Amino acid sequence: MRYGYWMPVFGGWLRNVEDENMRADWDYVKTLAQRSEDLGYDLSLIAELNLNDIKGEEAPSLDAWSTAAALAAVTKKIELMVAVRPTFHSPALLAKQAANIDHISGGRLSLNVVSSWWQDEAKKYGVHFEQHDDRYARTAEWLHVVDNLWKQDHFSFDGKFYKVTDSILQPKPVSRPRPFIYAGGESEAAKNMIAAQCDGYVMHGDEPEAIGRRIQDLSQRREKLGLPPMKFGVAAYSIVRNTEAEVKKELERITNVQGSAAGYKNYQQWLAGTQLENQVSLQDYSVSNRGLRSGLTGTPDQVAERIAAFEAVGVDLFLLQCSPQLEEMERFSEAVIQVLA
Repeated sequence: MRYGYWMPVFGGWLRNVEDENMRADWDYVKTLAQRSEDLGYDLSLIAELNLNDIKGEEAPSLDAWSTAAALAAVTKKIELMVAVRPTFHSPALLAKQAANIDHISGGRLSLNVVSSWWQDEAKKYGVHFEQHDDRYARTAEWLHVVDNLWKQDHFSFDGKFYKVTDSILQPKPVSRPRPFIYAGGESEAAKNMIAAQCDGYVMHGDEPEAIGRRIQDLSQRREKLGLPPMKFGVAAYSIVRNTEAEVKKELERITNVQGSAAGYKNYQQWLAGTQLENQVSLQDYSVSNRGLRSGLTGTPDQVAERIAAFEAVGVDLFLLQCSPQLEEMERFSEAVIQVLA
């Protein structure tokens, strides 16, 4: 099992706690990334939003790609999974930028391709916003261009959304045959695109049984295409305590959220802009990405048992959130990662 974590570029994950003691600034994310390597974490996911959907639109949030480039230079081991939204990036320019960061990191860059969901953000930043299936059609073209530019020179393409002519990209990425590409989504358009063009499938939090069904579904789609097996990751919010009473107390603290919270409007837009297999609750909203559904909350033995259940259905990677992040990541490492290693 590999353990990754969401870099807190939004200054936290809780919508009912204004200050989580995890600032949205360079000093904090640098400290966290460097410390995480010592704690045994394998990967950090750097989300990309130009507005803050956790703390509210007026709150600060860090740019994903400049943060990733800086972290590449000050870390040595962790994989940097950077979210990228095709509607915000020219594929040829992003391919060039990503290849350069891959060199800075020594081959530790990967992409998490996200088909945009936030209509207001797109308008505020002057970016065209398309309907759901059109966004995935754009993403498929975007990935085709990026993949080919990473692998060959004098590449030309003339599609519905993008056109490049005799394009050259040097130097190519360090990673071979290309940087690893993850993506997530629960619609048919998303799953078909991911099975055909990506290397890993990342999922919102859920019970092991539900995650297992999604893994089986994507694996079958992949096999029909004659492609090698994928890697599978799942989001989870972690709470590890010595007693169940302490766990319950912490759960009550982080889920006491009201519909008037600063990020609630953005959450409603996310629901409107996605196609999910299951309905989500206000409790799901409280920590984002349905992380509590994964159930990595309990005593060390209970959490270890839950991790084993996910491993049994084919999960390769956890993408963890917690708060306050540095302190909770240290606790999780000591109680779980180092014990199970």
